Amino acid sequence: MEHGEKHITVIDEDGNEQLFEVLFTFESEEFGKSYVLYFPVGAEEDENEEIEIHASSFIQKEDGEEGDLQPIETDEEWDMIEEMLNTFLDEQEEE
Repeated sequence: MEHGEKHITVIDEDGNEQLFEVLFTFESEEFGKSYVLYFPVGAEEDENEEIEIHASSFIQKEDGEEGDLQPIETDEEWDMIEEMLNTFLDEQEEE
């Protein structure tokens, strides 16, 4: 995973590759990690006009190599991600 990527491939627990579109990435000094929010390519909104958005953390390696996606482990991280997402979506609506 690298900042600026538009698509990522995620392998699910069954070993199937899925292509996701990156919504946005950001860094958190508080947790010392980078985060990526993404959704399935070609996803359509459900009846509530919502798309399932996934989030993972990653640590960008010093040598510029891409970092591996890690699950979000704490409620504090989820709260921060939710805040970032809401801010991002609010900004999108204003444009």
